[in-house]
Amino acid sequence: MRLRNPSWLNKELLYKTSIEDINDAVFASINSRLSKLISDKPVVSVVIAAYNEQTNIIRCLDSLANAKTKYPIEIVVVDNNSTDKTADVIHKFPAVTYAFQKIQGCGIARQLGQETAKGKYILTADADTHYPPKWIDKLMSQLEKPGVVCVYGRYSFIADEKTPRWKLTIYETLSDIMGLVKSYKRPYLNALGMTMGYVKELGLKIGFVPEHIRGEDGRMAFDLMKYGRIKGVYSSSARVWTITRTISQDGRLRDALWKRVLMALANFGDMFRKQADHDTKTSKNSTDNVQENLEKIKGKFKF
Repeated sequence: MRLRNPSWLNKELLYKTSIEDINDAVFASINSRLSKLISDKPVVSVVIAAYNEQTNIIRCLDSLANAKTKYPIEIVVVDNNSTDKTADVIHKFPAVTYAFQKIQGCGIARQLGQETAKGKYILTADADTHYPPKWIDKLMSQLEKPGVVCVYGRYSFIADEKTPRWKLTIYETLSDIMGLVKSYKRPYLNALGMTMGYVKELGLKIGFVPEHIRGEDGRMAFDLMKYGRIKGVYSSSARVWTITRTISQDGRLRDALWKRVLMALANFGDMFRKQADHDTKTSKNSTDNVQENLEKIKGKFKF
């Protein structure tokens, strides 16, 4: 049971809210570790899209700098037209490759990242997420297997004063169970930009969704299935940890939990049927049907 935040999280940086609170020694430490880690001839490129993440990107890079990996790697950060000091912060890390994408959107930012990347494999990461030391090797151990074109990992939320770990563990356990259901016929639905990987050559071939749309990473994974298999990586040492920002958008944790339970019930039958091939670049999310099913289910449950 994940009843505590992991010990490898940098507690010194975890709750810093301003870059002015982070002294030069922290940057020097991260740079020292990155200089030993990053290669001029990478096999793996870690690509991070960042929009207004001036403090979060420091924490993310600090965690990646602690990677224990056998692979030559590089880190590419795509500044997606941030209006804060994200660009200035990234430039404080000379070992990190900086790219700028003026057009907003996850797909187009990732596209620039993979075009910039030198590695054979792409691992995507989020600027507000922390990565355990074995994350790279755990994902790569599956991605390098014959016939595998895409991998995904699992995630947990970092507990804070408002939200204890035991509540988050319940939420995550239900999410993990639903993820196993999805993996049967629709594994691409588990592919999230915070922890996924793919073969760069195929990613470039597939392209990206030009519209700024939710689930763009899953659409890419769906297209990758034309070329091979998607594998889940369930090792606890590959589990990434992120802030509760996405949960907070739904209000209280209880509200977020019930919303996702109801959505899972509304879509449950579809998870056992293979989705028909379709154009992921132009299709729309089926939010109308989901909402209709949610209303029917709400009538049976007190919500």
